[in-house]
Amino acid sequence: MRQRDIFWFWLPLFASWLLMTAEGPIVSAAINRLPNEVIMLAAQGIVVSLSVTIESPIINLLATATALVKDRASFLQVRRFTIHWMILLTLVTILIAFTPMFDLVVVRWLGTPAEVAEWVRPGLQIMTLWSAAIAWRRFLQGVLIAFNQPRKMAWGTAVRLLTSGGGVIVLASFTNWPGVVNGATALMLGVIAEAIYATLAVRPLLQNELSPTGHQEETALSYRDLLAFHLPLAGTAVMVLLVQPLVTFSLARLDRPTESLAAWPVIFQIMLMARAAALALPEAVIALTKGPHTYQPIRRFSLILAVQVGLAVSLFIFSPLAHLYLFGVQDMTPEVGGLAQSSLIYFLTFPALTVLAMWLRGLLINGRKTTAVNVAMIVNMVITVAVLGTGLINQWPGLPTAAAALSLAVLAESIYLGWRAQRFWPIFSSKLATRNI
Repeated sequence: MRQRDIFWFWLPLFASWLLMTAEGPIVSAAINRLPNEVIMLAAQGIVVSLSVTIESPIINLLATATALVKDRASFLQVRRFTIHWMILLTLVTILIAFTPMFDLVVVRWLGTPAEVAEWVRPGLQIMTLWSAAIAWRRFLQGVLIAFNQPRKMAWGTAVRLLTSGGGVIVLASFTNWPGVVNGATALMLGVIAEAIYATLAVRPLLQNELSPTGHQEETALSYRDLLAFHLPLAGTAVMVLLVQPLVTFSLARLDRPTESLAAWPVIFQIMLMARAAALALPEAVIALTKGPHTYQPIRRFSLILAVQVGLAVSLFIFSPLAHLYLFGVQDMTPEVGGLAQSSLIYFLTFPALTVLAMWLRGLLINGRKTTAVNVAMIVNMVITVAVLGTGLINQWPGLPTAAAALSLAVLAESIYLGWRAQRFWPIFSSKLATRNI
C-alpha cells in the first residue's frame, strides 16, 4: 500500500472534519459582533458543550457503521440501532432543556454564573433535535466510508457548513435575536441539512450493494453483537465529551471565570481544527487495515502526520497568525483575546499527541478490541480529573490547568493504547507480527 493511496483515502475525511471544525469559529465570529458578546459567547460555549455531551453515545456510530455494515441485513440492523439512540437522546435533551433538571445541571453542577445561565436555556431548547440529526448522519457517513465513498462525506460537511455559516450571518444581519439564539439556530439548521444530504447520498448504495439482491454475509449481525461492539465505543465517547463540562466546571471556579469561559470556546475550536487531521484517522485505519502487509504503511503515515500537525500548530501559535485570528477574524475583546492568546502555548503538544492516540484507536477498533479503547479513555478521564482537581485545590490559573489536564490525559491514553496494540502489532519495530489482529 502506497502512502499516496492512504493520503487520498484520508483526505476527504480530513476535509470533512476541517469543514466541520470551521463551523464553530464562524458562529463565534458572528456572536462576537453582536451586543453583549462576552456573555453570549460564554452561553454558546455551554450550549454546545452540553449538546455534544448528550450526543456522545452516538459519536462513534461512524466507526461502528464503517466496521460492521457489510450487506443489507447489517445495514438494517445498524439503522434500527441508530433510531433507538435517536429517540433516547432526544428525550434526554428535552428533560434537561425544558424541566427543572436545567437548574440542577447548568447552575448547580456546572456552576455557571447567573448572567450566563439565563441564556443557556433558550439555546439548548433550540438544539432539541441535535443528537437525532447527528446520529442519523454519522450512521450514514460510516456506511459511505465502508463502501469506499469518503468523498461524499466531505461534500455533506460542506453542505452543513454553508447552511450553518450562511444561516448565522443572515440571522445576525437581519434579526435582532440574541447571539446565542442565532448561534444555536444556525447549528441546528446545519446538522439537519447534512443529515438530509447523507440520506440522499446513500441511496445509490441501497439500490446496488445494499439492495435485497446484493451480496449477503454468511454470518448475520445480531443486535447483541452490535451492542457488544458499540457500547464500549459509546462509553469512550461519553468520557471524551464529558471533558468539556469538566473543563467548564473548573474554569467557573478558578480565576477570571467569565473571561475564561468566554475564551475557552474559541481555544477549544482552535484545538478542534488543529486535531481535524487526527480525528479523520481512525476510520481510515479501520477501512484500510487488511492484514500485516498494510500495517507498516499506515504506521508511517500516522507518525509523519503527527510531526506535521505539531509543526503546523507551532507555526500558528508563534507567528502573527494567532493574533490575527483572535483579534481580526474572531474580533475578541482585548481582555478575552489576550487571555486566549497567552494560553495557547500550553496546548502546543495536544494535537500531535491526539494523532498518535487516534491511530492506535483505529488499529484496536479494526481488530474489534473496543473494550481496550474504552479502558484507555478511562485512563484519560482519571488523569483529566486528577489534574483539574489539583488545579482547583491549589487555585492554579484556569486555562493553563485545562491545557495540562488535556495534554497529560491524551499522553497517558496513547501509552495505554500502544501497550494493548503492541500485543498484536509491533508499534515501533520494523518487524511485522505474524499474528493478525
